[in-house]
Amino acid sequence: MRIVRVSYRVPPLPGGMERHVECLTREQVAQGHEVTMAFRHGSVVQPGATRLPLRGGAVPRTLAHVSDRLAFAAQAAAAIRRLCDDPRAHGVDLVHLHGDHVEGLVLGPVCRHLRVPLFLTVHASLTHRRRSLQRRVFRDVTAFVALGSATAADLVARGVDERRVLTMSSGLELSAMPSPSEAVPRERGLIVSVGALNPMKNHTLLVEAFDELSRRRPWLRLVVAGDGPERDRLARMAATRPGVELAGPLSRAEVYELVRRAEVFVLASRRLRGKGEGVPTAALEALALGAPVVVSSDASLDPVVPDREAWRVFESGSKADLVRALGAVLDDEPARRKMSALGVSAAAALDWPRVAERVENWYRVQLRQRYSAT
Repeated sequence: MRIVRVSYRVPPLPGGMERHVECLTREQVAQGHEVTMAFRHGSVVQPGATRLPLRGGAVPRTLAHVSDRLAFAAQAAAAIRRLCDDPRAHGVDLVHLHGDHVEGLVLGPVCRHLRVPLFLTVHASLTHRRRSLQRRVFRDVTAFVALGSATAADLVARGVDERRVLTMSSGLELSAMPSPSEAVPRERGLIVSVGALNPMKNHTLLVEAFDELSRRRPWLRLVVAGDGPERDRLARMAATRPGVELAGPLSRAEVYELVRRAEVFVLASRRLRGKGEGVPTAALEALALGAPVVVSSDASLDPVVPDREAWRVFESGSKADLVRALGAVLDDEPARRKMSALGVSAAAALDWPRVAERVENWYRVQLRQRYSAT
C-alpha cells in the first residue's frame, strides 16, 4: 500500500504519539508498504520511508494566525494533492492522520475531493469543547483507530458509528526491553511513576497520597521520572516530604531499570477539559517489565489488558482511593507476584509487529467495505 502518514510531531521529540508514529512507520516499511511522512516538528524519517515536502502559501500563512496545527494541515493537504496529481508518482492508497478534529478540518474535505480514504488515529481523550465541529469533521473520516476505550467512547459520543472505530493501544518494543526472565530484586517500598510533569498527569495527588502512606510505612520511597511545566512546584512539594524524589528526564534504558526495581508502578492521570489520557504506554511497559501497576480510572487499560487481575484501578482524583489501592498492593506480596506474572503475559500480545498487523488488517477491512459500497 502507498500510505501518507500525517503527524504534527515526530521523534526525536518526546511523547507517546511520536513513538507510536515512529514504530508503526518502521513496521509498515518492513512489510513492504510505501510510507511517506508529513510533519512539522521533529526530524526522524524511518529508513525506507520518505518525507513529503511542505510549502508555504497564502492559506497556511493566514491559518497560522489561528493555529499552527491548522496551517500545517493545510500545507500537508496541498502536498497530498500535488502527490496525487504527479504523473511520476503512483498515487495514494490512503492517508493516515495522527491527531484530531483540528487537522481533520482541513484534511477531511481534501481527501474526500481526491477520493483518498482518510484514517484517523486519536491518541487521547477528546476536548469537551467544539463538539458540533468535531461531529462535522469526523464525517469525512473513513475509519478511526482509538487508543483506549475512553477515546473510543468520545468518538461514538460525537456521532461516529462504532463499526468505524478500532479500539486498541500503542505497541511495545519488547525486543528493546529487558527480558522479564532477567529479573532484578525489587526494592522494598519503591513506588515509581513515569510521565510528563504536567497537570493532566496529576503528580500532585500522587505526592499527597504518598505523604499519607509513608506516615505508617516510613520505608516507602517515591521516584517520579519526567520533566515539564510543573517541575518547580513539585520540587517544592518534594523538598518538604522525605522519600519523594524527582528524577528528571531519563533515557529509556534508565526508565526501564528504575521500573524493574519498583514494587509498584502508578499513574494518577486525570481528565482535563481540553486533554485526557489514552492508553498510557508507560503503564503497558511497566506490565512488560513485571511491575505491579496501579492506574487511575482516567488512565484505564481497558480493553487492551482485559484481565483485570493484572492491574489495579482507583477513582481518578480521589486521594483516599489512591491510598487504599497502593496500600493494598504494597501490603500483599502474593498479589504483587500474581499481578507481575499476569502483566508480563498480557504485554506479550502488544509487541509492535502484532499491533501493526492489526492496523493493516483494519485498513483492508475498511477499504473493502468502502469500495464494495461504490
